[in-house]
Amino acid sequence: MLKQIPVDQLRLGMHLQAFCGAWLEHPFWRTRFVLKDPADLALIRASAIREVWIDIDKGLDVDATTDGAMHYATAETIPATSAPPPVEKTRFDDELKRASRIVAKGREAVVSMFQEARMGKAVDAEAAAPLVEEIASSVLRNPGALVSLARLKTADDYTFLHSVAVCALMIALARQLGLDEKQTREAGMAGLLHDLGKALMPGEVLNKPGKLTDEEFAIIKTHPSEGHKLLAGKDISEIIRDVCLHHHEKVDGSGYPDGLDGNSMSLFAKMGAVCDVYDAITSNRPYKAGWDPAESIKRMAEWKGHFDPLVFQAFVKSLGIYPVGSLVRLESGKLGVVVEQGEQSLLKPKLRIFFSTRAQAYFKPETIDLARSAEKIAGREDAEKWGIKDVDRYWAAETA
Repeated sequence: MLKQIPVDQLRLGMHLQAFCGAWLEHPFWRTRFVLKDPADLALIRASAIREVWIDIDKGLDVDATTDGAMHYATAETIPATSAPPPVEKTRFDDELKRASRIVAKGREAVVSMFQEARMGKAVDAEAAAPLVEEIASSVLRNPGALVSLARLKTADDYTFLHSVAVCALMIALARQLGLDEKQTREAGMAGLLHDLGKALMPGEVLNKPGKLTDEEFAIIKTHPSEGHKLLAGKDISEIIRDVCLHHHEKVDGSGYPDGLDGNSMSLFAKMGAVCDVYDAITSNRPYKAGWDPAESIKRMAEWKGHFDPLVFQAFVKSLGIYPVGSLVRLESGKLGVVVEQGEQSLLKPKLRIFFSTRAQAYFKPETIDLARSAEKIAGREDAEKWGIKDVDRYWAAETA
């Protein structure tokens, strides 16, 4: 039986079923667990959460003397967290700080899931549903913020934040393709769990700073199958398992593990293939620096036989021809980094300009909207050519 109680009545040994509040307001990525650590109890009481649901069939009840005004429910009558507020569009800079919190908490969730997978525990997809919901809400408010933040990873964080990034990319792509809400959330969950098999890969191979040998690559190529086995639970949808198993397939049949082609790959596997590659090539890795986002889109478009053309076209529309973080040169010779997509045209994003190629000098950064300017993009630009370091600070500074 479920019971709603104030947090000051919580005690060790109780089974937490749900927090009464937004996912970001409480300090845990999952909600259903037995409260065993005094530090966890202190964290809950110090948070913005004022009430919780407990399951008295799985843990301790409240003291009988304080039970008079408690609310009761069945498991089917309460959500994992309270219903999210209606989503409204936000400015990129406004969304960045919230997205930063989601990315940090998302990393914690993926680390925990990988640890549990290594220990042989069953994957609890339901526990990750609030995370997927928060990522989806962020993408709805402003699609570029979280996707771009998740691209900024260290080598140690790559595997975990890659999962968060692919989740966000899958959600944005699903919306562009016109999928319904249930399919969109499934696509997001598939993105979050697509690389779970890497939890079982040898660390020295997975995190090797140089090129893999043929033998090492053969080991890494088993991660889709290993992940598929880990997701064999009855509460894991076929869509999630399919993306896990087939996100390295190619439409020309040259991918792995099953050599599927464009006719035999599902829509969701085709989506996973695009999102996985984009985040991989735009992220810094132990053995190479990430490519500029716009350059990555250009190169991916040239890889014949790799991606489904219609899915890739939708992917570009979801991110923009010049995604956030792309360095571009204007016809005037000024350089700027894309900070937000334009509402009307993929060719007219908002930029933060800061460098003159004609004077070869920096100037005070200024944000301009190409939809309301006579300026036009001449093309993408290579930061190294002009000796520019850390282009990302011109759009990501708001998270500091």
